[in-house]
Amino acid sequence: MTAPLTPPPPPHEQPPHDGWQAVSAPPGAGPAPHGATAASGADGPGMKIELRDATAITLAVAIAGALLGVLWSWLSPHVPLVGDVVDNTWVVYLKDTEGEQAIGVDGTFTLLALAFGAVSALVVFLLRKRGGVPLVVALAVGGLLGSLLAWRVGMWLGPPQNVLAHAKDVGKGVTFSAPLKLGAKGALLAWSVAALVVHLGLTALFGPRDPDPYATPYGPAAPPVA
Repeated sequence: MTAPLTPPPPPHEQPPHDGWQAVSAPPGAGPAPHGATAASGADGPGMKIELRDATAITLAVAIAGALLGVLWSWLSPHVPLVGDVVDNTWVVYLKDTEGEQAIGVDGTFTLLALAFGAVSALVVFLLRKRGGVPLVVALAVGGLLGSLLAWRVGMWLGPPQNVLAHAKDVGKGVTFSAPLKLGAKGALLAWSVAALVVHLGLTALFGPRDPDPYATPYGPAAPPVA
């Protein structure tokens, strides 16, 4: 007896359940428009729009530093000074050598900067929940610029910087306030740090979740066939 002469299937034909066969497109899906990419709908508004929004956020946060400077000048404790004349020379010294007003000035700036950082991060998150690296950089840079502006505005609105001239104006033995001075320069980073931490926490808790890259339109992806 001889085996039936059945011709083998053509080499280009594959079984319908081949493990390496690509998953078919879902019903109703057509070719992508000319010039469009597959990730255009999933990557957000595009880098140009994100950079534009980041620039606007940086400017808005930096300008808000003026308000921080006003509040710092208003809420900070005053360091009392006294002027005196010694050998026909004006000298100025602290009225309360054990006072902690100078520490309170730095602490007031730091607390206000932390509050401004948290609020700015919350506002940015509510406006752009999708987030992105440009927005995070905008918060950090804007917070630093806002702190620098607040520092200068507070000093400008506070008591005069020329201590000797101020002592001569008020008279000998009269108590007056020292100019605002930020002794701890690290407080200038408080706004940026608070903004980054709060924005990161809000994004992690309430931000949109990325789709599962291993999921298929018909359910979880099947394990690969060896």
